Amino acid sequence: MKISGRCVPLPAEDGTGARVRILVVEDERRLAGMLAQGLREAGHDVDIRHTGSEGLLAAATGRYDAVALDIMLPGLDGTQVCRTLRQHGNHVPVLMLTTRGEVPDRVAGLDAGADDYLAKPFSFDELLARLRALYRRSALPQPSEVRAGDLLLDPPRRRVFRGEAEIDLSAREFDILTLLMARAGECLTRYQILDEVWDGETDLRSNVIDVHIATLRAKVDKPFGRHAIETLRGVGYRLRPDGG
Repeated sequence: MKISGRCVPLPAEDGTGARVRILVVEDERRLAGMLAQGLREAGHDVDIRHTGSEGLLAAATGRYDAVALDIMLPGLDGTQVCRTLRQHGNHVPVLMLTTRGEVPDRVAGLDAGADDYLAKPFSFDELLARLRALYRRSALPQPSEVRAGDLLLDPPRRRVFRGEAEIDLSAREFDILTLLMARAGECLTRYQILDEVWDGETDLRSNVIDVHIATLRAKVDKPFGRHAIETLRGVGYRLRPDGG
C-alpha cells in the first residue's frame, strides 16, 4: 500500500513531558514498518505487533496513548481484540484499519468499542489526523456529572448508566453522548458534531456520524424502550432533556 502525504505530527508530548506512545497492530509487515517509520519521524514512540493475540497482550499490559488496529489479523481479529480490551475496562483510543467499506462492517467494529475507523488505502496525513484527534480528546479535562432523566453520564470515570444499568460505550460514542447531553434539547448539525467530536477531521461523506449515532441508539435507547436521541431530518440530531 502506498502511504503518501505531508506529515502533520501528533503532539510530541502529552503536556507532562511524556512522549506519545502508539501501538500499531498490523499483519502486513511492510505496511506496519512504513507506519512505524512515519510515526517515529513525527516524534513518537511506536511498538509493532503482527497478530491479534500479540496486539491484545501489548495493549493490555502497556501504557499507550492510541492504538492503530487492523481488523483482518491472524488468530484473533481486530474486532475481537478491541472487544476484549473494552470488556476488561481498557479504554485506550482505538483506530480500526480496514479494507471493508460497507456499513455493517463499520458498525461491527464500532460495536466492539473502536473509536474510529480508516479504510485502506489511506494517506499517512489522514492516519496522523485521526490519531491526533483521538489522543487530543482523551487528554482533555472532563466535565462534571451530566444527567438527562434517568440517563447518567460520569465523565471522570467515563461511565454511562440508564437507571441502575451500566452501558458500555466506545470512547467515540461516549464523546458524542457527552456533547448531546451537554446541549440537551438543542439540535446539533452533523457539521457541529464533526467540529466538536472529530475536530472537523473526518470526511462528512463517509457517514461516520450516522454509523455512530445508530450504535449509540442501539445501546442507550433501544434496550430500554426509549427514544432519547432524535433525528431532525435534513438538520441533525437532538437529545431529549428528559432522557427519552
